[in-house]
Amino acid sequence: MKIPTWLKVLLGAGAVVGGANWFLRKVWFYRDPLRVPPSDDDLILSPCDGKVVYIRPVSAEGTVFAEKLGRPIPIREITRADWESVSPEGWLIGIYMSPLDVHYNYAPIAGTVSRIVYTPAKTNLPMVDLWEYVSMAWLRRAVDLLGKRYHLENERQTVFLENERVRVAMVEIADKFVNKITTYVSEGDTVCPAQKVSFIERGSQVDLLIFSKSVEILTHTGAQVYGGQTPIARLVGGE
Repeated sequence: MKIPTWLKVLLGAGAVVGGANWFLRKVWFYRDPLRVPPSDDDLILSPCDGKVVYIRPVSAEGTVFAEKLGRPIPIREITRADWESVSPEGWLIGIYMSPLDVHYNYAPIAGTVSRIVYTPAKTNLPMVDLWEYVSMAWLRRAVDLLGKRYHLENERQTVFLENERVRVAMVEIADKFVNKITTYVSEGDTVCPAQKVSFIERGSQVDLLIFSKSVEILTHTGAQVYGGQTPIARLVGGE
């Protein structure tokens, strides 16, 4: 039986699409590029690849203002952990990782892993709707996600890092289909800038909290950043 030309074309297109999807999900998604950090101890690097979706000052009361909610959010609702004896004042930088981004997370500073706090969730909510996903993953446009339900309710892991000059917290937030966060460090470990800290499956988000007022923000909303490589802030003095 002779196969019609249109069916050959359809089957061929299906094979190409299926092959590309398999490659993206099983090979490209797990790529592990070499990251060489800048040789400047004053820099704080991006903890992951992705799009900067918000930059907010953290008040002395430990809150950030969410326009979506029309109210301040205590940063403890994001970290699900306290860092005792540390002033919460500083900055919050949110970075959305689309499925097209490298999904390794990297140490933004040299320092010690002082604490790791894992918070499960009964159900992970989707981070973005279809249009928000298209805007960020394909059109590469930032969408302000601060204050959406997933941001406060989804499964997360908070990794606290510190050195003699600054303290930071990486809040790794899981998306709806995330089922695994692989962690490569333990409490008490010493890490170097750009050292791999973890790997998050599928789409996800990392919030970086910088517990210091003495920093200069080097990035902006909408910027594409690369983990362990792109400077997003600079230390300019003591706390």
